[in-house]
Amino acid sequence: MKKKKIVIALGHDALGTTLPEQHEATKHTAKAVADFIRDDYEVVITHSNGPQVGMIHTAMSEFCRIYPEYTATPTAVCSAMSQGYIGYHIQQGLTKVLRSRGNKSEVATVVTQVLVDRNDPKFKNPSKPIGPFYTEEEARKIADEKGYVMKEDAGRGWRRVVASPMPIEIEELSAVKCLVDNGFVVVTVGGGGIPVIRNDKGELEGTAAVIDKDLASEKLAEDLDADALVILTAVEKVSINYKKPDQKDLDKL
Repeated sequence: MKKKKIVIALGHDALGTTLPEQHEATKHTAKAVADFIRDDYEVVITHSNGPQVGMIHTAMSEFCRIYPEYTATPTAVCSAMSQGYIGYHIQQGLTKVLRSRGNKSEVATVVTQVLVDRNDPKFKNPSKPIGPFYTEEEARKIADEKGYVMKEDAGRGWRRVVASPMPIEIEELSAVKCLVDNGFVVVTVGGGGIPVIRNDKGELEGTAAVIDKDLASEKLAEDLDADALVILTAVEKVSINYKKPDQKDLDKL
């Protein structure tokens, strides 16, 4: 019998914001995910990283402010760090639940690069805020010194903004397929994946961007020929015109 393949995308509320919150949240989330892991299902997990990558970026920015002799940590590296420690918590939480149920499935995290088009128009109009808040004076100084695009964020201060380009290709897809085919529960495309572009030599290199987690998860589900994409979130239903006066919740898609 052919197993059903399911991609489960964990949203912000399934992971928490701070490290202690994440540690607790993944325990509860693991129980929900474990319900899908059975003999007739193959499960692949993706996840958000918004608060986590923001914390890393803020910490690294503050470190470089205190020790200016150190080089600033690129956005792509911050994304890779978040994939690692979120995957670690998911692996631990899920493995513990599986073992308590007598399930011997192994859980593995793949640090995943996702190719984007370096000519994507989103690069010309960055809009995704990351990192700490600054005063306008500080923001203008950073923009002059580092070439960052800085924008005012809802009256709370100024922040760096980066592009959110469309995902084109999941670079480690063959590795993910190999693990899934051999019975592993795979955590991949964390935070939408590490955004990379191809340079003039055809080599991959990280770029300052944040890929939408749901778009990357959909791309993964499509490439894996999955039977379903499940998005675990605190929002009850998919909606159009979300948070607008004419919001409409959709009962059927």
